[in-house]
Amino acid sequence: MKKNIFVFLAIVFAAVSCKNDTQSLSADVEIPVSVQDVTLKSIEEFVNTSGTVYPKGDIELKSEITANYFLEKNPRTGKSWQLNDKVIAGDLIARLEDREYINSIKMETTRLNLDLTESELKKQESLYEKGGVTLNDLKTAEINNANAKTNLETANLQMAKTRIVAPIDGVIVDLPYYTQGTQVQTGSSIVKIMDYKTMYMDVQLPEKYISVIKPGQKVKLTNYTIPEDTIMGNVTQLSPAINPDTRTFKGYISVSNTNFLLRPGMFVKADIVTNHKDSVIVIPKSIILSRQRGKTVFIVDRGVAAERIIETGLENLTEVEVTKGLMKNERLVTSGFETLSNRSKVKIIK
Repeated sequence: MKKNIFVFLAIVFAAVSCKNDTQSLSADVEIPVSVQDVTLKSIEEFVNTSGTVYPKGDIELKSEITANYFLEKNPRTGKSWQLNDKVIAGDLIARLEDREYINSIKMETTRLNLDLTESELKKQESLYEKGGVTLNDLKTAEINNANAKTNLETANLQMAKTRIVAPIDGVIVDLPYYTQGTQVQTGSSIVKIMDYKTMYMDVQLPEKYISVIKPGQKVKLTNYTIPEDTIMGNVTQLSPAINPDTRTFKGYISVSNTNFLLRPGMFVKADIVTNHKDSVIVIPKSIILSRQRGKTVFIVDRGVAAERIIETGLENLTEVEVTKGLMKNERLVTSGFETLSNRSKVKIIK
């Protein structure tokens, strides 16, 4: 009997020792984690949308007469105008020559006639003051002078049709090819110019943001062709009406494109900044665990993980503001947190 008791006690002792060894072994396991210091930074809240950007100015110049075509040279390069050349308002792009058309304008005769009527008017005004002519004579001179001015203005407008001049600053986006001296017909396209130093886009915004989005708010725009660059814009106009079919309202965004990174017709992503804070605690959204007690993160304190229940404020797609639960300079666990529990031993790997 005593022998059996001794055997039983030995077994119990061995089991207890094994359990203690297991607990001791478990307690010594260190979970590898990565950490970063909690710092203060800025955070912005966005409303995401997308759309197509259009140039501020877009004009196509066509021939208004049938004449011989001559392409001019870019005064800044010394070469004939080409696609993608920048133009300044007033630059001569092409000449249209037709001697018969020019002769029909009678420009020199029209100028001389104006000079003659101006001299006659001055003479009649002087005589009228001295009583040498009637009021009817004076009025006739005034009418002749006014007609001469109109005729000269018309002649200048007709002559202007022989010169294709850029009416705006911009970039040549279309320049149909014609052999020098060949005849072009009335209505032929000569050049297309776009001013896209400033651009605009119209967007359709979800109804729920109608009280959130306001004119003047900043907009950050990106395109997949320029992933490293962000173009800045502003909300300029908002419609007060909701489209009953799409449950959206219309907005206009003005885009500053001084470096010409965006091109007319590009499809861009726009982040409308609706809220902004500086010098607050901001952490990645991806490290927050949703648990029964609330939103949870872990910090490392003296080699041990400490669970923190946090409260949050502003957030965007990747980051969130922490308003309660964390302090500056604490070491926040950014990877390896999935298997942590409060008071777990950890090993910082980076």
